[in-house]
Amino acid sequence: MSEPISGDARLALDLALTVRHDGHGGVADDLSDPAGLTTWVQAHPGTVPPGFTAGDAELAAVRELRAAVRALFARAVRPGAPSPADAARLMPVPAAVDLLNTAAARTPTVPVLHWAEDTEPVVTHRASDGADDLTAVLARAAIAFLAGPERHRLRACHGPRCVRYFLKEHPRQEWCKPSCGNRARVARHHERHRKSTDNLAQ
Repeated sequence: MSEPISGDARLALDLALTVRHDGHGGVADDLSDPAGLTTWVQAHPGTVPPGFTAGDAELAAVRELRAAVRALFARAVRPGAPSPADAARLMPVPAAVDLLNTAAARTPTVPVLHWAEDTEPVVTHRASDGADDLTAVLARAAIAFLAGPERHRLRACHGPRCVRYFLKEHPRQEWCKPSCGNRARVARHHERHRKSTDNLAQ
């Protein structure tokens, strides 16, 4: 049975996963422009008030925060290797911690309970002065995740061409999704076949 994922962990992980494999051997960025950030925020209700539209300043701040989160994810998965997308350009850990703490302090937030009929209660957060700061909400979620027990389940997927982080849901899980495991098995099969062919040719 898979373990549940908290809202903070889900939000922090989803932010990190805006860097992903593009399906062609490269890396895609879902936050490449303000429209991409707007779409991402709209898919995560409760991060900011409805009607949010990202501009260049918000995009730059969230991308910088994401770099800090991914640097700290790389630290969290040690001694395992970080995501291949980050391996050559990780932000130094002290800078990542400072950036996360500074962003989290921008807006004091308060929990808000939502409990519609026939649903489970849901808690979102809003700024206590009424002006939500997106990076503060994201930074607080990342801090809660990194300081909590779910951090120990964080792994970098090392399936061929994959650049994702994931939370290990059961003891035998090695990949973020079954397709990565399939690609890894195919790659190992091809490598064994290549070696046996090389040996026969000698």
